[in-house]
Amino acid sequence: MIEPTTESPRDGADSPFEAPHSDRSRLVSRTILLLLLVGAAVVAWRFTRDATSKTPAAAPDTAVSPAGDSAQPIMLSDDVARRIGVTYATVERGPLSREVRTVGLLTYDETRINTIAPKVEGYVEELFIAFTGESVAEGAPLLRLYSPALVTAQEELLLAQKLVADVAEGGTTAVRDAASLLESARRRLRYWDISDTDIARIEATGEVTKTLTLRAPVQGIVVQKNVSVGQRVMAGDALYQVADLREIWVEGEVFERDLAAVRSGQTVSIDIDALPGQTRTGRIVFVAPTLSPDTRTAKVRVALRNADLALKPGMYATLRLQVGDAASVLHVPRSAVLVTGERTLVFTRDADGMLRPRTIELGAVAGDRVTIRSGLIAGDVVVSSATFLIDAESNLGAAVAAMANMPGMSTPPAKATPAPHTEHQP
Repeated sequence: MIEPTTESPRDGADSPFEAPHSDRSRLVSRTILLLLLVGAAVVAWRFTRDATSKTPAAAPDTAVSPAGDSAQPIMLSDDVARRIGVTYATVERGPLSREVRTVGLLTYDETRINTIAPKVEGYVEELFIAFTGESVAEGAPLLRLYSPALVTAQEELLLAQKLVADVAEGGTTAVRDAASLLESARRRLRYWDISDTDIARIEATGEVTKTLTLRAPVQGIVVQKNVSVGQRVMAGDALYQVADLREIWVEGEVFERDLAAVRSGQTVSIDIDALPGQTRTGRIVFVAPTLSPDTRTAKVRVALRNADLALKPGMYATLRLQVGDAASVLHVPRSAVLVTGERTLVFTRDADGMLRPRTIELGAVAGDRVTIRSGLIAGDVVVSSATFLIDAESNLGAAVAAMANMPGMSTPPAKATPAPHTEHQP
């Protein structure tokens, strides 16, 4: 009879459901080694990225990171150019002028304003010019003035005249002295603005008049009146202000950027708002030596003929001044120029259709054209519209090229590490 065996499996061969002890150790070792390798790779990648970010910016010809003006040549077909509205213009050479416009105001010519004041004390007996705005001619009567000094001067004049007649038969010295006294009496009245006509009348009639007439020394319009009948006036009192409006001023403001092209003697075209279609021509007579700190403008004064007196002080006008380079210069449309943060450029078109950015140096601006100092030659074809879109496309290409050089962007993907071989476990 065979009895059952009582020996435990652990005393003999291993159980088929339990991995051998040596295989388990190898599995653990391989797992730890794999984790260490992965950790080292992560640390190395982080170190490389940090070092790259601390590296100084590369020169413009090395595409490390796309800059705002890192434009690159691009190819643009005619069909695409039409769809996005790209147009072209040719660089031209020739004289370039521009028009400076400003608003002006008509005013009096200060050199043609005269203040009329008596040179002797007296009382106003009669006014011939009684209101402001009235026209006066040269030599026209202004007022009649009673003055004791004038009465005395008339009496002296008549006495000197009588003395000349009395010594007419006398010696040469007496005749000469009497004539000198008569001329002195006449001169005194002239110095008090009594006309030669009135002096001759006094001598002819031999009568002293109570009042004498003060006359206008110039032609013009009375712009101020400070006298009335019966008023006592003193020597030097401003009774009238008369302005000669046959020539007036137009004053305007010119911006600081245009002052270099403005100078005295230049011809200016003037359009008067109240007289549409009647363009007049004036001449700059004054450019202010200082600027207004608020508006950054300088005052410009233009002399304008007004023979027909159609222009009135206070009217608004538009001043148009042609300035610019009379010499032959290179110029392109202003829309063709793109100003970035660091440079100014245009896109030129090659014969094969390639659009290339080209750095330029700008000169003076004249309307919708701008002078080119360097960077282009006559005959070059430039993009004149949709320049911003072309620049954006060009910078996009530069950005993509720069990303290809960034750490980690061009590294091939790591190969998959095979898992360690293990026996099947339940």
